[in-house]
Parts: sequence; structure tokens; C-alpha cells
Amino acid sequence: MKKYLISTALAALMTTAFATVSTSAFAARLGVSIVDFDNNFQTLLMHGMQDRAKEKGADIQVEDAHNDVAKQLDQVKNFIASGVDAIIVTLVDTNASKTISEEAAKAGIPLVFVNLEPADMKNLPEKQVYVGSNETESGTLEAFEVCKLLRAKGKSAGASAYIVMGSLVHQAALQRTKDVEQIFSTDMCNFIKVTDKQSSEWSRDNAQNLMTNWLTAGAAPDAVIANNDESAIGAILALKANGVDMKNVVVGGIDATQDGLQSMKAGELAVTVFQNAKGQGGGGVDAALALAKGEKVARVVYVPFELVTPANMTGYLNKN
Repeated sequence: MKKYLISTALAALMTTAFATVSTSAFAARLGVSIVDFDNNFQTLLMHGMQDRAKEKGADIQVEDAHNDVAKQLDQVKNFIASGVDAIIVTLVDTNASKTISEEAAKAGIPLVFVNLEPADMKNLPEKQVYVGSNETESGTLEAFEVCKLLRAKGKSAGASAYIVMGSLVHQAALQRTKDVEQIFSTDMCNFIKVTDKQSSEWSRDNAQNLMTNWLTAGAAPDAVIANNDESAIGAILALKANGVDMKNVVVGGIDATQDGLQSMKAGELAVTVFQNAKGQGGGGVDAALALAKGEKVARVVYVPFELVTPANMTGYLNKN
């Protein structure tokens, strides 16, 4: 199972990558465009950026893109016009990264993509980097744990599952879903059959409606695999509202948000995967400050995902 684990070599590489990012004080002006303040995890990212900027004495201006590609591009152009030293973006749409990248490159202003990968991450221009987590890990860790839990329940044949996807314009949602399906195709886990998969746009309310529709159309599943905790919680709310005993359904999420962990504590969410919002947000600011000073930064800086289960959840209660 080597391909499904974070190797010590990869961890060392991550540490080396961060070591290239200067953390010395620099009175820079940073412009930040966040996908949507209403998104729980994006808000945690924003707080991580603000805290690190304050720690480093940098001035930071944060704008809400309201999930609007055009608005986000306008925000980037406004940052450029105002002469910021660096720009940080969490992408509304992965495919919009090229235009944003071109605008920043043309102006000669460093650009840091955080959390949501740009479309052509490996070929970013000079002074542009990505700080986030390797999405091939998140869905893999989640799905493999769900598989093990189902086997432990004796569901080693004919188990049914629904996948609640995030936004279809985000690379994270596509990659997480792909990795879940890949795990479910292995000899160990191919007893799990995906009944349906649909997008919740990362939303708790949308996921609740989606799960309600699935339950109206058929029987309760053996498992629900969500691309994020908010969607997992929405699915759980629908299952409970329809009288489904949560002991009979394995629900997985990603992010290890505080709401997700409380759901796990209540015996509802079976597994989640910690995505370090403070680490990504703070790392994005560190990278932006280093680039603004003309220092070299690794083109891709990964913050590792970590599997969270009821056995180790207490160690994550105050991490994000």
C-alpha cells in the first residue's frame, strides 16, 4: 500500500520546500482574493493568512470573490493597479488560473495560489507558486478507511455508496472523487458499488437536499463519501431526518473542521482527513513575502494531509 501513504521521503521534501520560504519580517502589502467567505474552510484559510501577516508585520487586504470568476479577476486587477507587493488567490475556478497568472506575470507581481490548484501548476511563470496539499492523498486516505470500516462491519459484498462531490470547477473535487473511485476498484475494496455521484458545491445545505433526494428514490446506502466535511454533515442531517440509524452508514469527509470533529464525537462522521488551513494560509503568506523580496521559493509547496478517526480525533480539536 505504499502508494497510499505519505512517505518519509515526501515529508522530508515538504520540510525542505518550506525551509526555502523566508519567515523574516517584511513590511509588504499583500492582496488576497478568497473564493467565498461563507465557505467554512476558506474562512479558516483567510484567518491563517491574516494571523501570519500580522505576525510578520505585513499589510493584508482580503477580498471576497463570492464564487464569481469575473469578480475574482477584477479583484486581482485592482490589486495590481494599487501596486501591492504580492497577490494571494484561492481560485473560484481552476480553469481561470491561466488568465489570473498572465495578469500577474505581465505586471511583474508575485502570485501565490493557495489550497486550490491552478490548471497548469507545474508550468507556472517565474515568481508564481502553489501552496496547498497533494489532493491525491485526501480522497485516497478517506476511501481506504471507509473500505476498512465497511469490511469490519461485515459488508464485504455488495455494499452501496454515494459520492457527494464538491464544485466541479475545482481540481480538488475532481481529484478526490477520482481517487475514491480508484480505491473502490482495487481487489480489497471492489465490493463497494457507487450508486450515484453528484455535486453539492461544497455546501452543507446542498448536500442535505441531495441526500434527501437519493433517499426518496431508494434505500439508504452503506456508505457516503463526501469531498468535504460540510457536505458530509449535510448528508448526515438528511439521513437522520429520514430515520436512518447512523450506526448502519459509514460517512466520510475531508478537512477535519471543528464542526466535522464534533459530528465525529457524536458518533456520526466516521472518518475525515485533516487539511491544515492554518498551515496553508500561513505558508501562502510566507511564500508571498519571500517572492516579494526576490527570494527563491519551491514552485510547489505541499502541506501533508492526515487521516482522522475517532481514535485520534482529540489531537485535532483545536488545530483549525
